[in-house]
Amino acid sequence: MMAYTTSYDGSNSGIQVGQNLGHITNQFLQSETSLNQACLRDLRTTNPHHDKDRIQNTNGGLLKDSYCWILDNKEFQQWQDNASNSLLWIRGDPGKGKTMLLCGIIDELTRLFGDTANISFFFCQATDVRINNATAVLRGLIYSLVKKQPSLLAHVKSQYDHTGKALFEDINAWNALSSIFTDILKDATLPSTYLIIDALDECTIGLPSLLDLITQVSSAYPQIKWIVSSRNWPNIEERLDTTHTAPISLELNEASVSEAVSNFIQHKVHYLAKVKKYSDETRDTICRHLSSNSQGTFLWVALVCQDLDRTSRRHALKKVEAFPPGLNALYGRMIDQVRNSEDAESCKRILAVMSIVYRPIVFDELVSLIELPDDLSSDFEALSEIIAICGSFLTVREDTIIFVHQSAKDFLLREVLNEVFPKGKEAGHYAVFSQSLQSMFKTLRRDILDIKFAGYRVQELRQPGLNLLAAAQYACVYWVDHLQDSRYDKNDDFGLDGECVDAFLQHEYLHWLEALSLLGSISQGIAALLKLARLIVVSYSSCA
Repeated sequence: MMAYTTSYDGSNSGIQVGQNLGHITNQFLQSETSLNQACLRDLRTTNPHHDKDRIQNTNGGLLKDSYCWILDNKEFQQWQDNASNSLLWIRGDPGKGKTMLLCGIIDELTRLFGDTANISFFFCQATDVRINNATAVLRGLIYSLVKKQPSLLAHVKSQYDHTGKALFEDINAWNALSSIFTDILKDATLPSTYLIIDALDECTIGLPSLLDLITQVSSAYPQIKWIVSSRNWPNIEERLDTTHTAPISLELNEASVSEAVSNFIQHKVHYLAKVKKYSDETRDTICRHLSSNSQGTFLWVALVCQDLDRTSRRHALKKVEAFPPGLNALYGRMIDQVRNSEDAESCKRILAVMSIVYRPIVFDELVSLIELPDDLSSDFEALSEIIAICGSFLTVREDTIIFVHQSAKDFLLREVLNEVFPKGKEAGHYAVFSQSLQSMFKTLRRDILDIKFAGYRVQELRQPGLNLLAAAQYACVYWVDHLQDSRYDKNDDFGLDGECVDAFLQHEYLHWLEALSLLGSISQGIAALLKLARLIVVSYSSCA
């Protein structure tokens, strides 16, 4: 606390008081700003704007001719103009372009109302635990709203000041965030607001609660405009089928979608023709084949063009004619390509790991989680070539490996599960758990970044220092989750490796905590310890 004295008998006493009060006020304002920044930092699970940019870049950019049809759609215009229809539900089968359609709508709404309205959005992704649950959706929407209108942060701070980051992560997070979200929507200063959620079907945790909240608040606050998208799932339909919902079925708008796909084909093939130097005849033949076989599916076109991009122009016509129509048939052809590859085993191991990890991973992490030949584990260029063989399933963006689409992962786990996991999916989780422990044993040590003194702020750390933890970053956060999902208690083949876990906790526990701190993942580490404690209790109970 600052100590100071004030004199009332001198000519400058007022100045002294004013200076001290000004200094205190300045300190208070700085402290308040710091607390607000901490609250925002803890609230943020992802930046939806960055997610949108990533999705658009992964799909080769946003083509206006592929989404502009929706702006003239009768149901869309009625939703815009009719106060009684506050919720717009865009529904369609996989690969029909729902996500890019919403990206286009967001751009149009931003162009029209960006200065006068709040436009908050969230993209669900089932393959990433950070953005595949109802709590994360609310965190993302609230984060966008308070970033655009900082005064709304008061609704978050009223609870955050008492609980800190746990407000967003503990067992009561959904209830707390629902209350905060509702308070924000009731705020008298809230301008026109659009709330947009893509891929509800990829919200794998808490979807019923999220759907109920959407229908409740869209009915209670009709001035708030909602847009959501999903596959044609009955469990979503039964909750969204209300008088306040305006549905747009992509299958019922087949003509508009087919024309949009045709524009997409023209764009992709003309780009290929320029890069690959196709003749006019080759270009036109490819366009005709894609138009005849796309079945109104953007993803099918994108995957075929991606493969053509890796094919010499001499073989382009032969290659394109070999692609069967339909997504499942295309995935089937690609798994045959994996089977017939000289690197088939490595491909299957990579596909297996990518099918069960809880978020997209980078090359360093992949190498630490899987057994690969020595010439691959140290050669990322060669590893990229292996991933290219899995081209219709996986892609690489900025050294991060991701599924091209949720339907690709669905196909693997539905159609070729036994081939990708010959010993079962649980065995795959146990293998990743085991590899994770080995990676941490190999990487972690005391003062791994050679900081040498206490009190160093984690926020001040810079690369390349943190590169030392790159390979073990995923393992540090998720090793207990993989042990849990190996279902050791239900299968004698995958018993809890007590000696290995015990050795890790005895020799690497403090090093692990240090690594979690450096990675900003202490809260995940606490959650992992609680899970591990429960697993050990269950293990000993079953042995008693």
